[in-house]
Amino acid sequence: MINRTLPVLLALGLAACASDPAPTEQLRLTEQALAQTKSLGVASEQSASLRQAEDKFAQAQAAMQDGENKQARQLAEQAELDARLAEAEHLNGKGREQLTELNQRIGRLRQQLGAM
Repeated sequence: MINRTLPVLLALGLAACASDPAPTEQLRLTEQALAQTKSLGVASEQSASLRQAEDKFAQAQAAMQDGENKQARQLAEQAELDARLAEAEHLNGKGREQLTELNQRIGRLRQQLGAM
């Protein structure tokens, strides 16, 4: 009896491992990343990375509806990374603007000190 039960249990175990679970957690993380990026003032009209993230997120949702969980998870992961890239690009641009402003202030201070 045990000899017959063991192969059946192994087959069931392998079948359970073969199917991908719904990527609901990854979709939630991606949605949070998109919201965080948008909260910084990044608009999809200004950022190609954010546009890509939104497109991939929509594709991931559609893939999940179609039962293609592996593809949905991969697309959601890519969308999250694209959203994080858009955020980093935005913060990098802000940092460059602040650096330029500081350099201008330093230049004005040097001129004032040189005029004394």
